[in-house]
Amino acid sequence: MHRVALVAFPGIRAFDTSVVTEVWGTDRTDRGVPAFVLRRVAADTATPVPLRGGLTLHPDRTLAWLTRADLVLVPGLDDHLTPAPAPVLEALRRAHARGTPIAALCGGAFTLAQAGLLDGRRAITHWNLVDLFRARHPHVTVVPDALFIEDDGIWTSAGTAAGIDLCLHLVRLAHGAETAATIARSMVTAPFRTGTQAQFIEHPTPRTDRDADALAAVREHALRHLHQPLTVAGLAARAGMSPRTFARHFTAATGTTPLRWLLDQRLAAAQRLLERTDLPMPEVARRAGFGSEVTMRQHFASRLATSPRAYRAAFTTGLTGSATGGSNPIAR
Repeated sequence: MHRVALVAFPGIRAFDTSVVTEVWGTDRTDRGVPAFVLRRVAADTATPVPLRGGLTLHPDRTLAWLTRADLVLVPGLDDHLTPAPAPVLEALRRAHARGTPIAALCGGAFTLAQAGLLDGRRAITHWNLVDLFRARHPHVTVVPDALFIEDDGIWTSAGTAAGIDLCLHLVRLAHGAETAATIARSMVTAPFRTGTQAQFIEHPTPRTDRDADALAAVREHALRHLHQPLTVAGLAARAGMSPRTFARHFTAATGTTPLRWLLDQRLAAAQRLLERTDLPMPEVARRAGFGSEVTMRQHFASRLATSPRAYRAAFTTGLTGSATGGSNPIAR
C-alpha cells in the first residue's frame, strides 16, 4: 500500500485532509517508513477545492488516478448532508468494484452511503451523527460504538480523532506495527487506542483526579510488567480499589475492560518483538506475557486473523531494513 488517493470535492473537512496528509504525505523514509505517494484527486485539476476557514486544496490528479491507487480515502464533511458530485460517486463505485480498499473518515461515511457502497454493510460514523445517518441511510447496519470498522474492503471511522486511529491502523495492516508506531510518534499521538467511542459520549474520565491518577499509574505498571502474570484483582489492589470498582472506572476511562486492554497491549508487544528481533517464538510469547507460544498463537488467530510466524514473515523491519506486505489484503 504505497499509492494513496485523497478524494477531494467542496464540503470536505480541512482536519481530515490534514490527517491524511500528515500520515501519508510526509516523508519519513529517513526513519524507516516506506515512501508513500499521496495524490489529491478531484473531478478536475483546474479548480481549487474550497475548505472551511478560507482554505483551498489544489488537486494534483483527476479521478482517473484512482485506477492506480492502492487505497482510496474519503474525508468527512462540514455539512454531513452535502451531496457529493456524481463523478465522485461513480469513481468510488468503480474503485470498489476493482477491489481497491476505501476508507472514510468521520462523516465521510455519508459520501460512501450516497454512492450505495454501504447498503447491506456495517458502518460507523461520529456518535452524534448516528441517528441522522440511520434516518438517511436505513439500509446500512450502523455499529454505534466502534472507533472504526471494516466490511468488504470498506472502512469507516467515528468522529475526528478516530480518523487518525483508522489511518494508523491501515498503515499497521500494510506495513507493520513498527511503521505505524514511528508515524504516531512523529505526530505525538498513540499508535493505537483501545476501546470504543462510547467512552467519549459520557464521563470521559473517572470522577476524581485521584482515580484518574491511580488508573494511569496502574496502566504504566502493567506496561512495564507485561511479562509477568497480571490479574484484575492485583491491578485493582494497586489502584486501591475493589475489583468491581476498578473495572467500572477502568472501562469509563478507556472504553474497554481491563482484561481486553491487557490483551491489546500484549499483542502490540508481541508484534513489536516479531518485527524488531529474531527471538524464538517461545521467548516472544514469554516477554509479551502470553506464557506459551500456543496461547500467543491462539490470540493472534482470533484477534489478528494470522499466526505469529506469518506476521513475522509479512512484516520485517529491523532485520531486513524494509517492510514487506505478504498476503495482507491492503498491502501492495
